[in-house]
Amino acid sequence: MCLRVFVVKVRDPNGLMLKVGLTGSIAVGKSFVLRTLAELGCHVIDADDIARTVVAPGSAGLKSVTQAFGEGFLQPDGALDRAKLGAIVFSDEQRRAQLNSILHPLIIAAQDDQIREIESQDPTGIVVIDAALMIESGGYRRLDKLIVVHCRPEIQLDRLMSRENLSREAAEQRIASQMPQAEKIKYADFLIDTSEGFEDACRQALTVFEKLKSVARGAPGN
Repeated sequence: MCLRVFVVKVRDPNGLMLKVGLTGSIAVGKSFVLRTLAELGCHVIDADDIARTVVAPGSAGLKSVTQAFGEGFLQPDGALDRAKLGAIVFSDEQRRAQLNSILHPLIIAAQDDQIREIESQDPTGIVVIDAALMIESGGYRRLDKLIVVHCRPEIQLDRLMSRENLSREAAEQRIASQMPQAEKIKYADFLIDTSEGFEDACRQALTVFEKLKSVARGAPGN
């Protein structure tokens, strides 16, 4: 288990909130790293939660999605059938791009609203935004630093098959639909490799957190 360290303030009182992106491909351990950083005292924003909110029943996002894809992707209660829609977009690059063009601006706008709210309450803190497609959407450009979580490809595949109860072919298709891990790594300010298990990943997250505190305090070289 990770050591829990709760931090009240980490930045110079005259500074601004440090905004950090957290990304990585599917099934590499982003959620674990996000929870660890939250335990350490970072404010965290999960893009998956926001993605659900922007297509909630009655939302403008859901209206746009149904206009583009049809009402056949709605459940009886009016909610979006995410699994049914996902099965389509994971296998069709053009449809996936169409969906992303609808959702990404809404998700980024909602993230920015949350960031402003957090900053109003804790202007000297650190906020970490977790989003799998942060690089692809260009959302990382508005942030101060970027953490990329990754693991060995064979481990990623095994985790995804087990987590989602997918065949190897289906899991490989989902992985192939995203930017390769090696490409995402090129964008990173900090890397966390979860290949050796979560205790080792926890130690790496602690190290990254200490570096983020140094950045937040304006240490030389950061």
